[in-house]
Amino acid sequence: MAEVVALVPMRHESERVPGKNYRLVAGRPLYAYILESLLQCPEIGGVVVDTDSPVIREGVATSYPSVVLLERPEYLRAGEIPVNVILQHDMETVPAELYLQTHSTNPLLRPQTISRAINEFREDREHDSLFSVTPFQDRLWFPDARPVNHDPRHLLRTQDLPALYLENSCLYLFRQETFLKNLNRIGTAPRLFLIGPEEAWDVDEEVDLLVVETLLRKRAGG
Repeated sequence: MAEVVALVPMRHESERVPGKNYRLVAGRPLYAYILESLLQCPEIGGVVVDTDSPVIREGVATSYPSVVLLERPEYLRAGEIPVNVILQHDMETVPAELYLQTHSTNPLLRPQTISRAINEFREDREHDSLFSVTPFQDRLWFPDARPVNHDPRHLLRTQDLPALYLENSCLYLFRQETFLKNLNRIGTAPRLFLIGPEEAWDVDEEVDLLVVETLLRKRAGG
């Protein structure tokens, strides 16, 4: 049993960005960036891709033969299936002590950041899980025009507002026993792990592809 296994679920279809998991970004499939970051982390004993996509299976098998490919069962392929249900299936197939879950849609996440998260969580005895967040300081409102995190009568600069934290979906860390107890990748006493916006961009819309492609080219010096 590996100590740390990385789980990367990838669907073939995507509603908002067609084929986003394997779209070419800066000349390479989107999934290539996160897989290479994971494979560069010495703390990770195995990388697992769960997918229903023949395109992804073929590409990953050719370019990343050390990655374990799991064919997603038909009953788990609908878009409304919760990710926790998919993770439970993967964990039953590939046992480990500690799991890291991330997405192909986080191509800017660096290996050093992933390693730092794993090492911090290993040493943590107060929290049962970890998930990444981005600090967020801006004026938020409820739909009925009530302020969420500020007082309109006292117009503070946004940088002086109390920080809120946006779950950025870059990474989740959880132990096997914690997940099985809660059936959730986030336990009852989670730790927030801060990631700056330069790494935390998540591809949800077409415009996100343009942004991450620009940042990836800049990172590569192009």
